[in-house]
Amino acid sequence: MADLRLVELSASTIVAVNNLSLKPGQEQFLAPVSYGIAATVMDPQTSWQRVVLDGDEVVGFVSANFDPEAHEEHFRSVLWRINVDADDQGRGVGRFALGQLLEEARSRGMDHVDVIYEPGVGGPEAFFLRAGFEPVGETEYGETVARVRV
Repeated sequence: MADLRLVELSASTIVAVNNLSLKPGQEQFLAPVSYGIAATVMDPQTSWQRVVLDGDEVVGFVSANFDPEAHEEHFRSVLWRINVDADDQGRGVGRFALGQLLEEARSRGMDHVDVIYEPGVGGPEAFFLRAGFEPVGETEYGETVARVRV
C-alpha cells in the first residue's frame, strides 16, 4: 500500500471504478457507482470524485460534495460514497482516501465532513466510527448522519 495515490475520475478509470467488487452483503448499503458519477455531470463545481490507485491498479473510489450554499446542513460538506474493492479492504485504502478527502475539505475552508449511511450488520458504520465520525442525527428515511471535524 506504499504506492497509493488519488487521481481524478476520468474516461480511463471509469470502467474499473464501475467494476470494483464488494464483499457479500455490502451491496445493500451502496447504490451503484454510476449514481455517484452522475453527480459530477449535475454539478461539477461542487462535486469531488477521485479514484484510488495502488500503482496502476484501481482499488477504490471516493465521492464528496462541497457546497456551502446547500439548503441542508449535512449536504454542505458531505462524503457521498467511499468504496474499496473487496480484495483490497482492510489494507488502509479507505483510511487513505478519507484522509485525502478531509484534506480537501480543509483546503476549501470546511470545518467538518458529514456522511449519511444506513446502519446494519456488514455496513459501513464501523469504518466511519473508527475514522472519528460521530452520529449527529437521522434523515427522514432512518439513515444515520455522522460528522467528523477537520
